[in-house]
Amino acid sequence: MPGILNERSIPVLAALWTLTLVLIVRGTRVEEGSALGIDWARLWLLFTRINPYFFSALGIAAAVGLSVAGAAWGIFITGSTLLGAAVHVPRITSKNLISVIFCEAVAIYGVIIAIILSTKLSDVPRDPDTGAYHPSTMMAGYAVFASGLTCGLANLVCGICVGVVGSSCALADAANPALFVKILVIEIFGSALGLFGVIVAIILSSNAVFEKV
Repeated sequence: MPGILNERSIPVLAALWTLTLVLIVRGTRVEEGSALGIDWARLWLLFTRINPYFFSALGIAAAVGLSVAGAAWGIFITGSTLLGAAVHVPRITSKNLISVIFCEAVAIYGVIIAIILSTKLSDVPRDPDTGAYHPSTMMAGYAVFASGLTCGLANLVCGICVGVVGSSCALADAANPALFVKILVIEIFGSALGLFGVIVAIILSSNAVFEKV
C-alpha cells in the first residue's frame, strides 16, 4: 500500500516509540537500596502537573490533523487509481468521484469536532494557594484531549478504508459496470466508521466544562 507506513518505516517508528518510553521511564528511576526502582509518584506528575490547556490543544490538533491525514491518504489511494483506470475506461470517472467525496467527508468530521472542542475552552486561573489547577479543570482538559484523539484516530483509519475500497471500486467498475453498486454499498459502510468516532467524541466533549470554582 502506498504511504508512509511501509516495510521500512514501521520498524523505525516502533524503535522511536520504544526509545521514547525508555527515556521517560529511566528519567524517573530512583535508587531503592541496592535495586533501581521507578518513582511512580514523579512519573504521575507528568500527567497531573501538565497544563490542561496543553492537553486541550493536543486534542483539537489531533482531531483536525489525523482526520485530514486520513482524508488525504484516502484521496491519494482512490484518486490515483481512478485516474489511471480512466485512461483506458473514461466512463468510470463521473461515477467514482463519489469515493473522493466520501474521503473528503472524513476531513469535515474532524473540522466539526475541532470547532466544537474550541468553543469549550475558557480561561480558568490556577488555585492561588496551591498553584495547581482544579481537578474539574484537569478533567475537562483530559476530556477534550480524549475527544479529539478518538475522532482523529477513527477518521484516520476510516479515510484509509474508504480510499482502499474506492480504489477497488474504480477497478471493478472498469472491468464490470454491474459491480459498481455492490461495492459502493461496502464503501458506504466503511465511511460510516468515522461517524462512530464523531459520536463518541461528542459524548466525551460533553464532560469538558472549564468553569471557575
